[in-house]
Amino acid sequence: MKDTLYYIVSSIVDNPKAVKIEEGEQDGIINFSVTVAKEDMGKVIGKEGKIIRAIRSVMKIPAIKQNKIINITLNEAPQ
Repeated sequence: MKDTLYYIVSSIVDNPKAVKIEEGEQDGIINFSVTVAKEDMGKVIGKEGKIIRAIRSVMKIPAIKQNKIINITLNEAPQ
């Protein structure tokens, strides 16, 4: 799932080398922390949050197949 998420996010942004994804699991919930460059935050969020909401919806499909719950948070890379 991490590779799929990385592929989706890096395809959207202008600086794919700045994309970092950290994965952790707690109480049966898989947490993905996505870090992108400051100038790419708007592209990943989208108007009214539509892009990040779509990414979360797409990523739920493999999670449901594996009987997992996922949580995706978006972080800005420090300067």
